[in-house]
Amino acid sequence: MSQPIVLVADDELFFRNLFAEALSEDSYRVETVDSGTAAVERLRQGGVDLVVTDLVMPGVDGLEVLRQARALDNPPEVILATGNATLETAILALKNGARDYLTKPFSPEELRHLVHKCLDQRRLLDENSILKQQIRLYQKGQDIASLIELERLLERSISTLCQEIGGGRGFAFLTDGKESKKVFATRNVDRAEAESLAEHLVDIAIDRSGLQTLEKEDIPESSNLPADLRTIFVYPLKCDATTKGALVVCNQQGLDCGDAPHGNLQFLGDQTCIGFANALHYQGARELIYTDDLTGLYNLRYLDIALDQEIRRSERYGLEFSLVFFDIDNFKTINDTHGHLAGSSALQEVSELLRKSIREVDVPFRYGGDEFTALLVETGTQGARVVAERIRTSIESYLFLANSDKKSRITATVGYATFPHHAKDKTGILNMADRAMYEGKKQRNVTRSPEEVKS
Repeated sequence: MSQPIVLVADDELFFRNLFAEALSEDSYRVETVDSGTAAVERLRQGGVDLVVTDLVMPGVDGLEVLRQARALDNPPEVILATGNATLETAILALKNGARDYLTKPFSPEELRHLVHKCLDQRRLLDENSILKQQIRLYQKGQDIASLIELERLLERSISTLCQEIGGGRGFAFLTDGKESKKVFATRNVDRAEAESLAEHLVDIAIDRSGLQTLEKEDIPESSNLPADLRTIFVYPLKCDATTKGALVVCNQQGLDCGDAPHGNLQFLGDQTCIGFANALHYQGARELIYTDDLTGLYNLRYLDIALDQEIRRSERYGLEFSLVFFDIDNFKTINDTHGHLAGSSALQEVSELLRKSIREVDVPFRYGGDEFTALLVETGTQGARVVAERIRTSIESYLFLANSDKKSRITATVGYATFPHHAKDKTGILNMADRAMYEGKKQRNVTRSPEEVKS
């Protein structure tokens, strides 16, 4: 047996040296890296038998190294080490596929024992190739089924299925039951070609279950199909007994995949389907958590998350973004005059005007009551003022409750602020936009910026 390779990942030089020194007494080839990112890069090169990684590292942490390791073909064993061990972190590590767990400080004998045990188990698995393949397949399936973010799930599934047929092409698509709606996770195939092929496969995905194997002759001729199609594998993705999409994998151009492992593809498709149903349910629950019941806009809870994400992105790439706040002027009058049902209908109409006043990439929110806000991506102060004024004038010129006997005209006061021009953190940008709006409230039906706030 060749000399086992042990990869040590720890951001502290002391522990890297400690690991290497302890393991050098055995016949292991020890390699050390100082970050999770470097560990993942080394793992992708292959040949590593065991990873000993610190749990807490800047950037890519030990759990992500573990996940990346488990996603590899013939994944190495992983031991997670930390100085802040808790029962919860130990369970999380083991659930994600770690072979064992090491608490700092540790004795060299304890480390050597764990490494020896892990590599012994790996050797026994290597001696049984059939069992090894079954475990490999099971691990890949488990890795796919555990993902609950839809795009990440589909990307991982298509990547794994393409590997399984020796480097093919593939994509996933969603359907509304009549036509393909959106293509995801294209791999080695042009998006336009994937969309064209998806249109031909919608009926097959809807009418059938389980893995379907097609030949080029089964697909109507089209000038926009991927070149050199020979064999196409289609796995319908169902949720609550309804087809919602499909995985599509086909041969790489110039290669054949007639001897593809159909059983493996079926198993991986089954695991993807489990993850797919979970992802859709998770997505639905997440939308309920972050969506305002009345207007369908995002709520204050999601505004907090979106601002954190946009600040990180803007700081990383040197970008600007703006936040628009507005409040309906004298909204209480509508409730008092026409009742709360009419008031709720008016707020729904305001939300539609807000949606139409911003771009698709911008994010609208109902802040609470009759207050609304919008996150304007990559928008400076001039652009923010244009959008803020567009929102104000659209509300001013709109006839609310037009299909009833309670027709009303209302106005809004709008404030805006730009990051990082007016503020450099989340609390600051919220405060500056809010102050600008309240400055406008002194006059009503106007647009104000932080520069116009009187101290």
